[in-house]
Amino acid sequence: MVIVVAAILTVLVGLALWYGFFFIRDLLAHKANLGPEKGWIAYPIGLVTDFLDTLGIGSFATTTLGFKITKFLKNDELLPGTLNVGHTIPVILEAVIFITVVEVEALTLISMVVAAMLGSWLGAKWVSKLSERKVQRVMGIALAVTAILMALQSLKVLDILGRGNEAMGLSGILLVVAIIGNFILGALMTAGIGLYAPCMALVYMLGLNPLVAFPIMMTSCAALMPVASFEFVKYSRYSKKGAIGLTIGGILGVIAAVTLVTSLDLTLLTWLIIAVVLYTSVTMILQSAKPAATPVAPSPTEYHKGA
Repeated sequence: MVIVVAAILTVLVGLALWYGFFFIRDLLAHKANLGPEKGWIAYPIGLVTDFLDTLGIGSFATTTLGFKITKFLKNDELLPGTLNVGHTIPVILEAVIFITVVEVEALTLISMVVAAMLGSWLGAKWVSKLSERKVQRVMGIALAVTAILMALQSLKVLDILGRGNEAMGLSGILLVVAIIGNFILGALMTAGIGLYAPCMALVYMLGLNPLVAFPIMMTSCAALMPVASFEFVKYSRYSKKGAIGLTIGGILGVIAAVTLVTSLDLTLLTWLIIAVVLYTSVTMILQSAKPAATPVAPSPTEYHKGA
């Protein structure tokens, strides 16, 4: 397992370097116009949301909430891309820090991670082409699903699924189900549905030890997000100032969570987040029924014409 962990860490670092190069190159190419947003707002949002992400709450729903409260984004069309691009490096940092804590059979871990990567690649191709109204509708549904899963997790319902499970790996038909399931979750994550809670439910239902969920879900996210973000960066379907703020603030948030927090009761905070996320979900679904705003980002065809 030591060799497997070393190999995975090498791949994650390689993905971070590859993605970082591509991301920075895109920012430099558009340095004269990084967008109309107030960039400083994204830094504290990134710090808080990735702090919470490191503690297991997740970052997509909370970041969406932060953007809505501050009215950071002028157009929701850029929301999925900004979430994925901005949180990629902090999530990779989380995985690098925590992957050595729990052992899981190599075949199960690697196959599920690769499946999530492939799912995110296909999902990002679809999401990166959605109009603002469709993004609002998809994100509204995604937030509702996320809130429900967070509630089930807080009520310990997901824990019940994993009670008594001892397996550290899967084989046969159960492994196939796990691969297909994580492929779907990887695709859904590009649309704004966080992978943590549904992945945890998946491994519990398949009979895996609850601790196995952590290396699987963290490594899956760390591996799939650079792949998904590549598509959003490629078509310039993200807020550049937002992604910069989330990345830098998020790195600080991860470090703070790892170094400062040993025990923290997040029950009240989690339920507060669930309530507001549900409200945001309803708001976005209602907004999707209104006439679409003028897009602020080029379509893939227009992007290539201007390149």
